[in-house]
Amino acid sequence: MTTDNPAIHALLPAAGKGQRFGDALLKQYAPVAGQPVLLHAIDILRSEPRITGITVVLSEDDESFQETVGNRYPEVRTAPGGSTRARSVLNGLEAIRQHDPGAQWVLVHDAARPCLPRDCLRRLLRQGLEQPDGAILAIPVRDTLKLSDGDGRIADTVSREELWLAQTPQLFPLDRLISAMADALEAGHSPTDEAAAMERAGARPALVMGSPANVKITHPDDIDFVELWLSNRDRPAGGFE
Repeated sequence: MTTDNPAIHALLPAAGKGQRFGDALLKQYAPVAGQPVLLHAIDILRSEPRITGITVVLSEDDESFQETVGNRYPEVRTAPGGSTRARSVLNGLEAIRQHDPGAQWVLVHDAARPCLPRDCLRRLLRQGLEQPDGAILAIPVRDTLKLSDGDGRIADTVSREELWLAQTPQLFPLDRLISAMADALEAGHSPTDEAAAMERAGARPALVMGSPANVKITHPDDIDFVELWLSNRDRPAGGFE
């Protein structure tokens, strides 16, 4: 159980090169619904009054952040990225601990998820702050899963019972996540999300219902869906109570 008003700092890893996106322009800066993808993600977090700080992790050769975000929101801090997403996240976490010593919780959100419904964010904070091991947004797997034999053929049908698709944001106590990420990297592991690091450290984060709308832009085709959703954002949208 947490205090009534814990200090929450948001972290957005944006140091990736987006190789699967296949565009010279990094996907976090791709224009959609009138502004860059990253700016949509930041705007959602800024709209939540319980989030008191935002840090974005950038690659050392990033030439777009200052023009697209920094000039508009000078209060948004930055931190240097690393060779992997996990290393970039740890760099960002350590920067938060240094520059925002009052932060108790960290909310890690993908820079390429611009469609996070506000009701999902509120639900994650409401439920997650009651969990000692934190929580993540996720949605149950609804489609039949097939296991490949590695040669383009079906080897087995996998039960979808109890399977969830992880999303972000993911919410954890700051100091515990720093320890979990550092231990994982020191042991030669590179967790693909923060929950995996916490699980490795023995935690059992809670699953909080997310939304199918909360997509992560991976391929250029994803832009069409994102454009449509963001253009209709004020209408009733994804998320479940």
